[in-house]
Amino acid sequence: MAEPVIEAKGLGIKFAMNRRRKRSLREMFIHGTKRDPNPAGADFWPLRDISFEIGQGECVGIVGKNGTGKSTLLKMIAGVLIPDEGTVEVRGKVAPLLELRAGFNDQLTGRENVHLVGSLHGMTPKMLEERFDDIVEFANIREGYIDMPVRHYSSGMKVRLGFALISQLEHPVMLVDEVLAVGDKAFKKKCYDAITRMLKNNRTMVLVSHSESDLKRFCTRGLYVKDGRLVLDTDIQSALDAYNADVKAEQEEKKRADERKKSGEDGKAA
Repeated sequence: MAEPVIEAKGLGIKFAMNRRRKRSLREMFIHGTKRDPNPAGADFWPLRDISFEIGQGECVGIVGKNGTGKSTLLKMIAGVLIPDEGTVEVRGKVAPLLELRAGFNDQLTGRENVHLVGSLHGMTPKMLEERFDDIVEFANIREGYIDMPVRHYSSGMKVRLGFALISQLEHPVMLVDEVLAVGDKAFKKKCYDAITRMLKNNRTMVLVSHSESDLKRFCTRGLYVKDGRLVLDTDIQSALDAYNADVKAEQEEKKRADERKKSGEDGKAA
């Protein structure tokens, strides 16, 4: 493989429960500067010792259960979170669509958010003006809503507008987190077509999704993250097979434990 576009070495992040964690400027912009006091307790490592490389034009899916650190990993690639150990290097600009809000400010209108977030990603005022109607049409924002504060939008409206904006960026790296789980059939088709065009243009994509069909549609490779560790880096089908096998094994073990518990309770009752 030629020089990787994304390179992670020994990557890890610690959520310090008894002290405040340093945050990036981008994270403070997205979530605000106010910090709630952290409760006392032990430090928690949602991710640790993560190493991989992704080449130009690859579409890689991150596979794993909820809470295993998939979204956290995307945020470190995007520079939203600062790793506590290891490094992650991205060669080229990143177009991130993380969480449903896409970095929108709920107090601003849809129009204001498009111009603000677009400019933060390097779009010029002229570019935003030329592409604004296409963004609104893609997002299928109802008449009048584009000039309403985003706090009045549904989750679906926010993610549609976010994807419509981010898809207009020409950055070489795209990070997508569970976007395709929201929206109707028509919007999903628009997203599929947009992602297909991006990949045909040799853009690099990292996709987090619980939809096996979406992962298999776009990804050739899968990173299986389990309990905060990268346990498998292989083709997407093998990664999904390993994940599904682990889920099945856990379900069977839980079923056996429930049966043992029930047998014990029945014995006591007798």
